[in-house]
Amino acid sequence: MAAPRQLNGSVVALVGASGGLGRALDAALTSLGATVMRANRSGDGAVGPIDVIVDVRSPDAGDQIVTAAMQRAGRLDGVIVAAGVVAFGAVAETDDVVVEELMLTNSMAPLWIANRAHGALSTTNGFFVNVSGMIADTPMPGMAAYAASKAAAAAALTALRKEWRRARIDVLDARPPHTETGLATRPLAGEAPKMPTGLDPAVVAERIVAGIEARESELSPADFG
Repeated sequence: MAAPRQLNGSVVALVGASGGLGRALDAALTSLGATVMRANRSGDGAVGPIDVIVDVRSPDAGDQIVTAAMQRAGRLDGVIVAAGVVAFGAVAETDDVVVEELMLTNSMAPLWIANRAHGALSTTNGFFVNVSGMIADTPMPGMAAYAASKAAAAAALTALRKEWRRARIDVLDARPPHTETGLATRPLAGEAPKMPTGLDPAVVAERIVAGIEARESELSPADFG
């Protein structure tokens, strides 16, 4: 069994650094001595300065992230994708452009970023994390397109984990329950249904980071307590 991963001194690219979960992950990683490479679509809202502004809907976003890490630190030990978008409403009432945006951001972007980061992570025997969420396990009416985009990412990581085993890159799929990140208040379309109060982003972030340290391969909704 592999020894626990030490994050002190590691260089971690955090995609979606200005989101509610991104900021909590930033704080958790920094507290353990990691250098956080912050990537975001804009330069606003993160805990610290954004290192690279990227549009994850572009296939070359991963190239930009890797290049920024190499220029700043000369290495890349991990990538966490905590960027995502949401939409609500029945499929019959959802515009094609909204479905495309969900798939580009939530499922294709993590794969594109993983593809581009593979070489750097192979060198450091690093890790790759994507936050797919509970919706990947329990699709709900009015959230079919969103659920499909997250389930696609979760399925891809299951296969990616096996593909990257020989390179000794850890792959973690995190599927936390509803978390109070504020994402539901910024949908691409529709309106969020009434939901119970979600988890504290700090609690979710700490559990994800603990999963990275323990080299866990997945965190189910139940793993978040």
